[in-house]
Amino acid sequence: MRSLTQTLVIAGLSSLIATIAQADSEIVIAIRYLQAEGASHSHLYLYREDGKLLRQLTNDNSGQDSGPIFAPDGSVIVFTREKPKDVREFWSIEPHGTHLKKLEVAPDWYAGAKSSPYFTNVEPEEGASAAATTSPTESASPRPTPAPTYKSADGSVELVLREDPNDEDDQIDGPGHGKHYLLRNLKTGTETEFDKIPGFYGAFEILHDSQDKNQHFVFDDPLRLAFFGLHLNSTDGDTVFALDLSGPRFVRLSPNWATPIPLPGEAAFLTFTENRYVPIPGTTKTANCSYIERWDDKLNHIRYAREKSAALCYGMSTYRHGLTPSTITLRRSSN
Repeated sequence: MRSLTQTLVIAGLSSLIATIAQADSEIVIAIRYLQAEGASHSHLYLYREDGKLLRQLTNDNSGQDSGPIFAPDGSVIVFTREKPKDVREFWSIEPHGTHLKKLEVAPDWYAGAKSSPYFTNVEPEEGASAAATTSPTESASPRPTPAPTYKSADGSVELVLREDPNDEDDQIDGPGHGKHYLLRNLKTGTETEFDKIPGFYGAFEILHDSQDKNQHFVFDDPLRLAFFGLHLNSTDGDTVFALDLSGPRFVRLSPNWATPIPLPGEAAFLTFTENRYVPIPGTTKTANCSYIERWDDKLNHIRYAREKSAALCYGMSTYRHGLTPSTITLRRSSN
């Protein structure tokens, strides 16, 4: 029969093991650091989820390493090495940086893998087709179009994207648009116009899941979010805001565009973050860059890249021990 001390020790060890297992998540990213002189190359870098660089996995300069993907069990990473004259090779390496080898063919799970769901403003093609089949009589109908509404699956909130036809800001996709949109708390009955929410700068379109156009929210307790796109200008392009429904408050995810990538089962999400006109160290030149970032439930974020670097992301994959799905992937070519 165990003593109380033994029971407490065993419970403590179990808790520690569970904590370690939960912290096992790692992310591999293909990063091309732009440099002042000579050709730059994309290599693989392995990070711990808290942003600590664990190791550089590849350093070959014969091509560009891209599209890294963890195997479903996390045991190996397969990637593409793109070389001149359209030569594409497939390689594998273990997360510890060992057993790098060239593959004759890519594994089926790698060849068939697609990017995990992400939030976008791109409408499915069938939407465009449906619009094209609208009859002239229907198009000419004078009936007012009701404001689009979006209700969360748990029935707690509703977003009403109403516009004021007499407000010039509501007539264009730009700063100030969406000030009359409503955040409606369905449990208390309170309504808040967007321009009364801290951090409001503008909101145009609500983003939706790339694989489910009816999904507009990320709810992983305590994370409760919706995302909005907004056009800035011809120089800065577009940007994305996270509407934190718990605040409520708006948080801008990038000076330019950022693509939110949910992490199911975690109170966090990733973004493929785009930054324009980033200075290239050692030169007077700038470049349009891209990075992977991780955001927690407080909307604090870390960047998986060297500080003050000009870089391009050529794909990423994260292995999440004990979570479903076990891998989250973004496939991007170096072209």
